[in-house]
Amino acid sequence: MAERRARLDQPNLPRRGPRLSYDPEAFGRLTERIARFLGTGRYLILQTFFIICWILINTLPIFPHFDPYAFLFLTLILSLQAAYSAPLILLAQNRQDDRDRVNLEEDRSQARQAVADAEYLAREIAAIRLALGDVVTRDYLRSELARLDRARDDRDG
Repeated sequence: MAERRARLDQPNLPRRGPRLSYDPEAFGRLTERIARFLGTGRYLILQTFFIICWILINTLPIFPHFDPYAFLFLTLILSLQAAYSAPLILLAQNRQDDRDRVNLEEDRSQARQAVADAEYLAREIAAIRLALGDVVTRDYLRSELARLDRARDDRDG
């Protein structure tokens, strides 16, 4: 750890517990995959099938009952699953919120740029209109040529 500097005014604390290192991005992708699976119909069907099998095995007398108390172990397993799935879903939602925030900021930036471009084009068009105010138009030129043609006809005729 190069960023950790030794301080002479404080004693060194003993390090306890294992040092875990993990890739937060890979862990985030894994939580998103799990959360995506937990929100599918396939998962609900599999879980329903598992619970029905558990109930049948522990209630029918032809099977040995591995849960001696009435569905206590099943309740424990479902509670454990809920305890882990809720934080995984929240982690996936937080990652999605972060992505949405970045996308929203990018959209706002593009909208600001589009507004600036539109304002620039409006100023350019206004400048062109002002510059064209002194330019002869086709209709004006035709009317002047027709007037000159009539004046020539009157003079010649």
